[in-house]
Formats: sequence, structure tokens, C-alpha cells
Amino acid sequence: MTEKSSARILVLNGPNLNLLGTREPKTYGTTSLGDLEAMVKSHAATCSFSVDFRQTNNEGTLVDWIQEGGKGFAGIILNAAAYTHTSVAIHDAIAAIKTPVIEVHLSNIFKREPFRHHSYVSDVAAGVICGFGPVGYILAIDALESMLRHQS
Repeated sequence: MTEKSSARILVLNGPNLNLLGTREPKTYGTTSLGDLEAMVKSHAATCSFSVDFRQTNNEGTLVDWIQEGGKGFAGIILNAAAYTHTSVAIHDAIAAIKTPVIEVHLSNIFKREPFRHHSYVSDVAAGVICGFGPVGYILAIDALESMLRHQS
């Protein structure tokens, strides 16, 4: 990626993330989804990325968006939320595309309930970032920027 080029990235958020800021603040913090979106877009601009930021509570919609991300996007940052631990469909959608996917979780899933320790996303993702709260999305942007720079 050259300094003057701009790449589009897709940031996808799964179920219940629309409740950020009020849902279990001890686990997920007090940053709202709108605040997170603003933070992501601001940081992405410093890396010459434009961001399409989305949230859904529906598994099929996430699958559709991942497939869309395989066309015309340089990378995907995905917080599949609870679907991380249950969705073979999301796994298969990621496996079907060439666009790199960075898996992100606000909380450290390995410090939580045992059912959250397994991810259907991790083995098809380019990398996993968890436990850093909203900063995890910033780390994911930086990781994508580095990956794309080294691909060029």
C-alpha cells in the first residue's frame, strides 16, 4: 500500500454489541458503539483506510457481509460476539474469501466462561486480538495496515 493509496476496510460487529456502554460495563466497558465507531474511523484515517462500520444481531446478515467483504475490501475486522463460539456458517464464510480477517473481542474470552474459550473464527482468521477493550480495534487496524504494507 503506498502512502497516497486508500483502502476500504469492513468492521463487523455481532449480536448485542449495539448495547455497548450499558451492557455489563464491568465486562465490556462504558464506550458506546457510536463512540467505538468514531474512534475506529479516526484511527483508520491515519492509516489511509476508509471504514464501513456495521452491527447486526443476525447471523445470516454477518455471513452476507463477510461474503461482501471478500469483494472490494482490503480487510475485515470482525467481532462476531456470541456467534464466535457457535457459528460454523461464519467460519465457512471466512474460509471462502481471500480478504484477511482479524478477529477482535473486547473482553479476554479465555478469562470468561469455558464455552467462550472455543472460537469457530480463530482458525480461519489472520489473527486474534482479545482483552484490550476498544483498543483491540485500533490494534486490529494497525495489524491490517502492516499486513497490507508487506503484501505490496
